[in-house]
Amino acid sequence: MNTLGDRLTYLREKKGWTKTHVAKKLGIKTMSTYANWEYNLRQPDNEMLLKIADLYEVSVDYLLTGRVDVKVNGKKVLSKEERDVAKRMDELRDDLSSATGLLFNGEPMSEEAKESLLEAMEFGIRLAKKNNKKFINKKYRDEEE
Repeated sequence: MNTLGDRLTYLREKKGWTKTHVAKKLGIKTMSTYANWEYNLRQPDNEMLLKIADLYEVSVDYLLTGRVDVKVNGKKVLSKEERDVAKRMDELRDDLSSATGLLFNGEPMSEEAKESLLEAMEFGIRLAKKNNKKFINKKYRDEEE
């Protein structure tokens, strides 16, 4: 994904939306205006870039450059989804370390086993969020049409 158009196409398809649907959500009268941005024939103005970033819940920096790591005062700023996953993983990590008598096959769980379990759980959480987004987006898209 090297261009703004590539990123717009990726984000739209990830949501399961049509170009017409996105154009309506952005308040654009014709779908062809939005399509021209995806085809890299034209560029949205700054005001529209902000609307697009809000719609897709990404930064303008990501739209223009593809960078996903946004830093403020030298600290990485996470997207809402990443913060949610990180918070849930912290909760699970706390649960695993505070659980007394946590056993695996009758033996105390090693640190390596705990980390493996946490990695698998994180994968499951991310997959569930992704699948839930598809369901919710399809549900609302069907209701709007």
